[in-house]
Amino acid sequence: MNKKEIHVAAGILKRNGRILAVQRGTGQWKGYWEFPGGKIEENETSIEALVRELSEELKVEILNPSFLTTIRFSYPGFNLVMDCYLCDITREFTLTEHLDSRWLASDELEDINWLPADYQILPLIKETLE
Repeated sequence: MNKKEIHVAAGILKRNGRILAVQRGTGQWKGYWEFPGGKIEENETSIEALVRELSEELKVEILNPSFLTTIRFSYPGFNLVMDCYLCDITREFTLTEHLDSRWLASDELEDINWLPADYQILPLIKETLE
């Protein structure tokens, strides 16, 4: 049996040498940390999805999105494909779906309990911050 594939876009938001992590507020993975973003809808590019999702989740617009990598991760029940973009935001954000947020320096990235797929990106992010 083939598992369902879910394609998402994630924003690696930078500010003053730090990266934004947000804490999930619902679902099986509630309490885990992730990069903000969400599902890519039919007839939508990953950048369009990222712009829409960050507007919905954080009430922000993004600037200078730059493709970083695509992560593939197999969760129980589905396979995740996550397009990751480094980007800046236009102003302070407002959490609408998440429990908490933290701006993390390179040496703090492993201090929180990341979702397994998001954890895969940390070495690449550390490279970009150095």
